[in-house]
Amino acid sequence: MNTLLRLTTLLSLLIVTLPSLALADEPAKPAPESQPAAEAEPQDPVRLILPPIIYALPGIETSVYFDNVSLTINPGNYVFDVHCNRGHLQQERWTYTPDEKEIGDYKFKLNVLDQNNKIIASQESRLRVVPTAAGKDKPTSLLMIGDSLTHNSVYPRHVFELSEKFHGPKLKLIGSHNPSNEANVRHEGYGGWTAVRFATHFKENARQGNYRERGSPFLYADKNGKPQLDFPRYCKEFNDGNAPDLVTIFLGPNDVYSATDESIEERTDTMVKHLDILVKMIHDFNPKTKIGFMLPVPPAASQDAFGTTNGRQQTRWQYKRNQHYVAERMLKHYGGKEAEQIYLVPTHLNLDCVHNYPAKRVPWNSHSTEETLRQNNAVHPASNGYLQIGDSVFSWIKEVSR
Repeated sequence: MNTLLRLTTLLSLLIVTLPSLALADEPAKPAPESQPAAEAEPQDPVRLILPPIIYALPGIETSVYFDNVSLTINPGNYVFDVHCNRGHLQQERWTYTPDEKEIGDYKFKLNVLDQNNKIIASQESRLRVVPTAAGKDKPTSLLMIGDSLTHNSVYPRHVFELSEKFHGPKLKLIGSHNPSNEANVRHEGYGGWTAVRFATHFKENARQGNYRERGSPFLYADKNGKPQLDFPRYCKEFNDGNAPDLVTIFLGPNDVYSATDESIEERTDTMVKHLDILVKMIHDFNPKTKIGFMLPVPPAASQDAFGTTNGRQQTRWQYKRNQHYVAERMLKHYGGKEAEQIYLVPTHLNLDCVHNYPAKRVPWNSHSTEETLRQNNAVHPASNGYLQIGDSVFSWIKEVSR
């Protein structure tokens, strides 16, 4: 009996132990949560870039174009659904022209749904309707810094005209550059320029010769002949010694135009580093100057525009990726700094990249008698596109003037 009991006990131990012994020699299987993060489903596959605040002004149309705030080859593959008790949801945009009775803040939420009606991305913002009386007749000096989009002078002129139409603020545009030869439209916008050039490129005669060959208007030689950023001296020359009330900075396209996925981070790092230098230059003179970073606008909607403007040097999709990345970085780096007098101007929202870029009617091919309309400029909007940019800037100016 004792022998039988011992045999039974031994068999029981073997039954329990043998499976464990067999598994001990097999490679361990990782737990589900230890799978590489890259294999997980992305939280936001379309990389939405809504700003914290969408500024709107009674009498001026404000829109959010869905292709502009997402990164996807074909936004038509998704459903964009806006939850806001103001405005109208259309195929390619949400749009809204408020009236004076609607002054105030409103919740704004954008959901993106796939073909299974599943929300794959969602982001919230706040719609702020600013009273048209804000800054009424208030003298305000404004310095605009930028590249060819500012050099064109269309949106600076439009901002100035809106300030007169809406009775303020009473804008004085300051700057050494006046390419349109209009007395009231001055700025520091130069075609082809970058943040690096504004912060570092010195020439003894900075304001002579072709604008592409000039030095930064903010760099002067000190008593030892060494170039230094001297914003007080600049303001003495162009604003009676006073710091500007407002500064807008509209840079990015030339900083990252030719970047690739491999180089975009480094190129953006360089850009942001030199934007920070310009911010310090301005705020060292007067920390109360309000600086508005105009988020870089998306390119023309068609590859045709890139083929015409730049041959094979860049594709529309790569530049869209570059522009989107810069906007993401600026939102992250400069967002939430209103207490430091740094603001984001959501110029990327309100531009119709399909209809408001230059286009030309041409034959479909050399043997065709039929014509089509092809966009022919990749990054410079038509006049109506610049007006949309100016609308966004002026709505922000009204907000920070009250």
